[in-house]
Amino acid sequence: QVRLVESGGGLVQTGDSIRLSCAASGRTFITSAVGWFRQAPGKEREFVSAVSSNGGDTNYADSVKGRFTISRDNANKMVYLQMDDLKPDDTGVYYCAASNLKIPTSRRVHYVYWGQGTQVTAST
Repeated sequence: QVRLVESGGGLVQTGDSIRLSCAASGRTFITSAVGWFRQAPGKEREFVSAVSSNGGDTNYADSVKGRFTISRDNANKMVYLQMDDLKPDDTGVYYCAASNLKIPTSRRVHYVYWGQGTQVTAST
């Protein structure tokens, strides 16, 4: 089992940067890919980014490529999402999730454990 706790969200201006953190517990964390998803009001939860279990491979949604960077620190059981050049469309609750795969899949069905989410609001 894996427990995930997100932090780092907040209110920022368009064009600003923010870094989200995901703290994990549980022995299976280091064998799991970890992803970030987000959900805006009235919309479905969507894939943002994922990193493989060993941190060597990453995957990004087209809407965030070149602006967001995912990374992980297995020694400290942490995953990060650096978000640069934020836009109003990036607003939403961001969730960290651990997969039953080692590869950084974008498919939500493979994400078994979820955090409680952290709110990010990018205002104009």
